[in-house]
Amino acid sequence: MKKILVVLISIIIVPFSITNFFNDYKEGKIESKLVIKDAEPKKEKYKDTQIRVLRKSGNIETMNLEEYLVGVVSGEVPASFEEDAIKAQAIAARTYALKKIENNKDSEYDVTDDVRTQVYISNDELKNIWNDNYDRYIDKMTKCVQSTKGEYLTYDGEIIYAFFFSYSNGKTEDNVNVFGSDIPYLKVVDSSFDENEVDNFTYQVKYDLNTFFNKLVLPYSEEVNITDKELTASGRVKNMTINGTSFTGIDLRKKLSLRSTDFEINKEGKTVTILTKGYGHGVGMSQYGANALAKQNKKYDEILKYYYQGTNLQKL
Repeated sequence: MKKILVVLISIIIVPFSITNFFNDYKEGKIESKLVIKDAEPKKEKYKDTQIRVLRKSGNIETMNLEEYLVGVVSGEVPASFEEDAIKAQAIAARTYALKKIENNKDSEYDVTDDVRTQVYISNDELKNIWNDNYDRYIDKMTKCVQSTKGEYLTYDGEIIYAFFFSYSNGKTEDNVNVFGSDIPYLKVVDSSFDENEVDNFTYQVKYDLNTFFNKLVLPYSEEVNITDKELTASGRVKNMTINGTSFTGIDLRKKLSLRSTDFEINKEGKTVTILTKGYGHGVGMSQYGANALAKQNKKYDEILKYYYQGTNLQKL
């Protein structure tokens, strides 16, 4: 009789419990793992992250994100940099990598190991580059990465495009003038302290007339007539007309192999001399500017929020 009673109770209660579970789930009363993931997607999504790196050899290597970052900071900035500048670079590189992983989930790889994304140098390669300084330098770089483990930048809850470059012409560039999108945290900021951090703030390139016109795919001429020169708010060339043909500053930088889009073109006889200021596209964080700020006792979070204004520092 007792067994019959237990069975009857089970028949009545179990379906009722299951029905209540699904009703509660629909109403959001059940705090399942799925609900927690929805509440904190990035913390779950990027835990123990792996990144796929396209190497120069053509092979795709998959590695742990934090280990990868040691090779990135070692490839992107000198080991002589201040620790807070290296930490700022580690977080910018981690943020950049996370954005690439987010955007390239359907691609074969997430990043390359060169300047097309961000430079990565393997441990074996670093041993050959640093030689007797390897132990000291790798300890420093590893320490800076590990001390910022999991930290990344967001804006309005989204992982940012953490672009960075070598050093500026005195100001950073608005993203809209380089990559085309109007992004609120990638605007012009003062970085005039860059000049004191490098020996070659200005750099000169010379071409004979024939080479100059060949690079621009223009007919040879004894004259170089520059008109309609337009600058961006940061003083870089936006547009320029040479001998009747219009170019963007970015096009000219690429065609003439220039260090930046802040340049002056002058002709003397049969030689064209081009003087540039700064090095890189100019968007986001100046690496040498970050080092200058670190020397002023600015902490890595202050450096990042200076170059990526309005962003928040979060942890995976």
